[in-house]
Amino acid sequence: MSTPPVCNYEGSDYQTSFWDQGGREYEDRAEAIALKKMLPKSGTLRVMLELGAGAGRNTPRYAGFERIVVLDYSTTQLAQAQQRLGRSDKYIYVAADIYRLPFRSCQFDAATMIRTLHHMADAPKALGQVQNVLQPGAVFILEFANKLHPKSILRYWFGKQSWNPFTLEPVEFVKLNFDFHPRAVRNWLGELGFDVEKILAVSHFRVGFLKRLVPAKLLAALDGFFQPTGALWQLTPSIFIRARLPQKGTETIHIPENIVDLFKCPDCGNEKLEEKKDHLHCPNCQAKWAIRDGIHDFRERS
Repeated sequence: MSTPPVCNYEGSDYQTSFWDQGGREYEDRAEAIALKKMLPKSGTLRVMLELGAGAGRNTPRYAGFERIVVLDYSTTQLAQAQQRLGRSDKYIYVAADIYRLPFRSCQFDAATMIRTLHHMADAPKALGQVQNVLQPGAVFILEFANKLHPKSILRYWFGKQSWNPFTLEPVEFVKLNFDFHPRAVRNWLGELGFDVEKILAVSHFRVGFLKRLVPAKLLAALDGFFQPTGALWQLTPSIFIRARLPQKGTETIHIPENIVDLFKCPDCGNEKLEEKKDHLHCPNCQAKWAIRDGIHDFRERS
């Protein structure tokens, strides 16, 4: 099955170079505040799907869930996540392509996609995959890079950039790095049946001299104060959306206890995989999906 190209962080020291040593403490703290406002506060929090989890930077912020599927395309990033989070029944590490999610329908109470959509050349296709694996009533927390922010607007007005920040189409400013118009993202979610519940504008102060002058903790607190303005306008470089699928009746979708019962074959769609010592076997198309060092690898069949 043909899918769009994937941005692969295999072998990257992204967590260290970008987050730990890259002067991004303010952004990290601001995103933590936004997630706290977005995450469900009550109810049965069972299985969370974290898409584009990387090295697990945000995963501890989902501690209220009984089980978290930590998904990334890069096994290098997932190995770093294991080092951070450990191996336990709480975490399931999955290497997979978001365009070909290896999960049965209606498996998750919630999903997050933070700093990941901007790598999607076909964002609606990726969002459609997410919608398929969420159960009715599930919450989806999405962050995306916004093309409609003051810097891009001013650059466009003064002839410093060719692309128009006011149009709905995505802009690829670097290979496999996209900015999106907020209305376009809302339209895609609406077409998939999501109801948008909350919008937050995040990273108001992503300016080098401010981050050097003002302590990150204070700057993030100020950002948190202004984040609810996202309900009125979205002009910050990062936008958070909480969307929900409609509840269908009162019946609760059964979520399997066995890990293997979460999965389907991404090649043929068969939902009856057989668990072997070092792989999952699809009896329908004979695909073997490796399990290495605690990571379920659905990128290429063996």
